Amino acid sequence: MEEVNAINTIESNAPSPVPVAVPVATPLENIPQSGKFCSECGSKISAKAEICPNCGVRASSPAISEKSKTTAALLAFFLGGLGAHKFYLGRTGMGVLYLVFCWTFVPAIISLVEGIQLLGMSYSEFAMKYR
Repeated sequence: MEEVNAINTIESNAPSPVPVAVPVATPLENIPQSGKFCSECGSKISAKAEICPNCGVRASSPAISEKSKTTAALLAFFLGGLGAHKFYLGRTGMGVLYLVFCWTFVPAIISLVEGIQLLGMSYSEFAMKYR
């Protein structure tokens, strides 16, 4: 019994500990496992997010066969007279029409304008139009 009382006396005479900030573990569901970037504002958002918390734009989930805006514009500039950009974007009917009339050079002139339009549109507009 005397040993227990001696230990209690030693503990009561000890100075009080200094408060130390201890980091609190965050739940794993709050930590984004992989992130993506908003197509409008460019901020990093969670991979599962449907709407960007910064700008409020609906985040598009990339499809497996996502088309590239730059590739479509380059095809329009260099092979647009043959309708290559239309085939690439999935507009097969228009691609065949361009191919049939390629000897008139009218599709080549139209494709130059379309190439400029493709470069001028935002990524979200492109994704909505050619998804």
